[in-house]
Formats: sequence, C-alpha cells, structure tokens
Amino acid sequence: MISLELIAGKHRAEHIYGNKISSNQSRLLFHYITKTLPQVRTHLQYWANEAAQCVDEELRRQALNSIAGKSFHCQGGAVFAVPYPQHEEPLLKLIIAYQTLCDYLDNLCDRANCLDGEAFRQLHESLLDALTPGTEIHLYYRNYPYQDDGGYINKMVLECRRCLEQLISYKVVYPYIISLAEKYIDLQVKKHIAWDDREKILQKWAESHLVEYPDMLWHEFAAASGSTLAIFSLLGLATRSNLQSSDSRTMVETYFPWICGLHILLDYFIDQEEDRGGGDLNFTFYYSDQREMINRFKIFIREAHSKASRLPQPDFAKTVIEGLLAMYLTDPKVKKQGIFKLAQDLIGESGWGARCTYHICSIVRRVL
Repeated sequence: MISLELIAGKHRAEHIYGNKISSNQSRLLFHYITKTLPQVRTHLQYWANEAAQCVDEELRRQALNSIAGKSFHCQGGAVFAVPYPQHEEPLLKLIIAYQTLCDYLDNLCDRANCLDGEAFRQLHESLLDALTPGTEIHLYYRNYPYQDDGGYINKMVLECRRCLEQLISYKVVYPYIISLAEKYIDLQVKKHIAWDDREKILQKWAESHLVEYPDMLWHEFAAASGSTLAIFSLLGLATRSNLQSSDSRTMVETYFPWICGLHILLDYFIDQEEDRGGGDLNFTFYYSDQREMINRFKIFIREAHSKASRLPQPDFAKTVIEGLLAMYLTDPKVKKQGIFKLAQDLIGESGWGARCTYHICSIVRRVL
C-alpha cells in the first residue's frame, strides 16, 4: 500500500535517493542531446522513406503521418540506449523500429475508419513477432480493409529481430517483455473498438488486473499498459552477461506501473483540449476534477521516484522520470490550454532535478 508519508507529500526526489545519485545524470543528458537525438532523426528519415513505399494510399498516409506526428515517441524512447554505449547502435535501431511500428499500428486503429477488434488484434500480432525471433511471419492485414503496405510492417519486424540477436541475455528478459507487450496489445485493441462497447470492455479488462495493483484506478492501469518504457528498459538490460531473472523482475517492478503510468497520463494531460474537441478517449477525463487528477499525478511521481531509488544505480531511472515531466510539460500545448500552473506544481513535486531538466528541455525545444 502507498505509505501515509508519501500521500502527505513529506518525501521529495532529492530526499529519497540518499547519496546514490552522481554526476552521471549530466553526462547522460549531454550525450542524449548531442549524440543520440541526431541519430534518431536519421533513423526516422529511413523509416519515412520506407513508409513512402506503401502501395495502398491509405496505408501510406497513415505510415507517414505516424512518423511526422509522433516522432517524439522515438526521441523519448531512444534515451534507453544511452546507458549502454557498447550496444547503443543496435539498441537505438531496435527501439526506433519497434516504436515506429507501435505508432503506425496506433494510427491504423485510430485514424483509418475501422472499428474491427479482430483486425486490430491481427495487426498487433506483428509486435509479438517483432519480439520473437525465429517464428513465422503472420498475415497482419488479414481482416483489415487496406492491405498492400509494400512490406512495411515486415521490414520493421525483421529489423527488430536482427537487433535482438545481438542482445546476449534476451532469453532472460523475453517472458517479461512478452507479458508487457500483451498488456499493450490488449489495451490497443480494446480502446479502439466501437464507442458503445469500448468503455465497458476496457474497464472490465483493467479492473481484472487491479488485484495486483490495488493502489491504482482502472484507467490508470490502462494508461500504464500503453507505455513501451518498461520494454525498452528490459532491452537495455538484455545487453548484460550473466543476467538473472530476478534482475528482469526488479526492472519491471521499477517501471511498471508507476513510471509507465506517469508517462501515458502526462501524454493525455497535454492532449485534453484536442481529445475533448475530437471526442477521443482520454484517461484523464475519468478523474472527478482537476484537483483529484493533480493529486493522483503527484502520487505517481512519488511512487515512481520511490521505485527508482531502490535500484543499485538509480541515476538513469531518475533521469527518465524527470525527463518525462520535462518533455511533456514544456510542450506548447501546456500554455495554450491554460494548465501551466498545474504543470509547474507537478515539476515542483518531483524536486530540484526535474526543475533543472525542465529548463534544459525548454532550451532544447527552442534550438531543435
């Protein structure tokens, strides 16, 4: 259960890490900004060129739009390659290929006038195939109204598999990765079906998992399931030799559900106006009011830092949490929607490190 001390707000990030945090955070951020982000642009351009080869016009449109509109997903995910300098290249290729596939599938479910859950599940079989080298390639568009992508999905699946073969301990993390991917797929399928069925089915599914996560609300678990961050953290872990299953479990428990939940809830937080106008599902709308939403967000921030602080070397996980807050809360949508003060309250909840990262991110947004 969440401690009364955490709910009372007596802990801040700078208090719970003790003497574990070093200057590694600064080094990680510098490398990420100066070295990693330029590589992300190069890889995304490669996939944009591949997307342009989709034969079907609707598939080509959704493939290109998903890259143009969601490139920040790959930019954020790429940070998980930074702590592993000897394996950064294959990790970066793997993360970008997998995230680009996720974003493309999201567009196919959300933007192409299809509400067929069976079609969505068949499309998302590609995510499991991408993570499972050596298995057959499925017919992903079998039930989907548009068919000919010129091999686009297959190319991303095969790129992921090629990169996975370079991760020495992938077999150790594989069961945990598949479990996370299956949650992600369940969420994506259920949240895109017809509105009349969507909410009821989604809520029933999420509530079936809450026995494991009694401190969460159903829509918070659903949000956490939509994050790929725990998967990316395990991919990095798989570069290590002599990895134990307990190491994988610890990593999952660090990221899921609190860091993952914070990730997706922040995404919905800055999209409130857009989703309200478009009548789209937004998990922040299930809070009774803004006060409850911000209080719940603060619990996510505290729990995320509490989990991260238990790692032997928590520098990177702390950087991820602060980076999420900085990346989303410096988005121009925040000021446009008049939620700047709420955003600053959340930054303050995380503490001094988040404030510094927020200012760095503000500068990077103006320069890049």
